[in-house]
Amino acid sequence: MTSATVPTDPAITVPAHMLPHRTPAQLLTIARRGLAEAARTRADGQRYATAHLAALRAAAAVLAVRARPAAPASRRGPRATSVWSLLVLVAPELGEWATYFALGAHKRAAAEAGIPRVVSARDADDLLRAAGHFLLVVEATLGIAHQPALDDPAPFDDLAA
Repeated sequence: MTSATVPTDPAITVPAHMLPHRTPAQLLTIARRGLAEAARTRADGQRYATAHLAALRAAAAVLAVRARPAAPASRRGPRATSVWSLLVLVAPELGEWATYFALGAHKRAAAEAGIPRVVSARDADDLLRAAGHFLLVVEATLGIAHQPALDDPAPFDDLAA
């Protein structure tokens, strides 16, 4: 999973309703808050789901920067069904990340539904670490540096090592 920046096709468009309605900086802030919440969550399924949602928000930040809304009458553009499939189109260098998180989407849905023992403690911890690393990669890819608040203990700084 690399963080190298690859030029994207400027013609990639997506239906306007699939684009985020927040700025990339807002999405990354929400993703960081989600990671912090996940780190404080004891229940494995909830920790997994919260970390996965944080990764989704980081991916949405990339879409906000790189994707363009399709013309209303246009049928051009990808027929993607998820943020992860759109991410591959607008940021192919993040394709391995997209695949990794897409494969965990069913577990997140099951965990959110309250199905017991869908994920183990290790699954949740691994996803939390991966989501933290992914957020760092997205920030680097977009050239948006994270500035932790003075009262923020920055629980994910150790993930960069």
